[in-house]
Amino acid sequence: MLTILDAIKLSTDYLEKKGIESARLNSELMLAEILNCKRLDLYLKFEQPLQEYEVDKLREWIARRGKFEPLQYIIGKADFYGAQFNVNSLVLIPRPETEILVDRIIVQNKNRGSLKILDIGTGSGIIPIVLALHIPDATICAIDNSNDAIEVAKQNAVMNNVAERIEFLTTDLFSAQFEDESFDIIVSNPPYVALDEYGTLQKEIVDYEPKQAVTDMGNGLKFYSYISGKAKSWLKKGGKLYFEVGKDQYETVKRFMSENGFENISAVKDLLSIDRVVIGEKQ
Repeated sequence: MLTILDAIKLSTDYLEKKGIESARLNSELMLAEILNCKRLDLYLKFEQPLQEYEVDKLREWIARRGKFEPLQYIIGKADFYGAQFNVNSLVLIPRPETEILVDRIIVQNKNRGSLKILDIGTGSGIIPIVLALHIPDATICAIDNSNDAIEVAKQNAVMNNVAERIEFLTTDLFSAQFEDESFDIIVSNPPYVALDEYGTLQKEIVDYEPKQAVTDMGNGLKFYSYISGKAKSWLKKGGKLYFEVGKDQYETVKRFMSENGFENISAVKDLLSIDRVVIGEKQ
């Protein structure tokens, strides 16, 4: 019978030949999910034989990964900022860069008392859910134009026990209406890849992730321009606007915000020293 170690070696070899990065890690994570154990626990039972159904499931998953289907879609979940989320091909996979965005919001606002927050383009709901977990007095409205994404987000909110503090709305941003000075914080991680750059992205992204969540089908900047204009009305005085941005977009986004009356505009860099988060304050 195939042992755990045999399965890891064979799976790793197959994925390496297919050109999958971190082939062994991918193999171990899939096997750990099938066996319902932690990845490091596999090392304690290398000689354990696998059941036939476990081998069949692993073969299926390895074949899918060999076609560049993202690991998170195969196992149906992703970790983000210490919480777990259900994901599928209807929503974007959480990225480490977005942890920088939510971390800055949490650090700057966790002790500010009762806050009203708007998340634009919520996807799987990672931003409002993590904010609800770490800012106990916040109430949050999260919008997305995809009803499928909103349904995933609602499930994730229930799973993380914050559903009662988040209102999820299916609405198109460009027709959304909110009262003036409704929110203390507006946050968005919009589609910011330019259409002419989309084809250069990883195969996992182009072939599997929802295109409308990756690119704005234009120059990558239209959401920043529009949201900056709306946020000056929707935010309370002293309210803050937080964006995640792509490489080399900071100066343009800063200009959009400045033209709409935002002050104290600053950037937070990611681990590659790219300006990744932009923050502005309504005066």
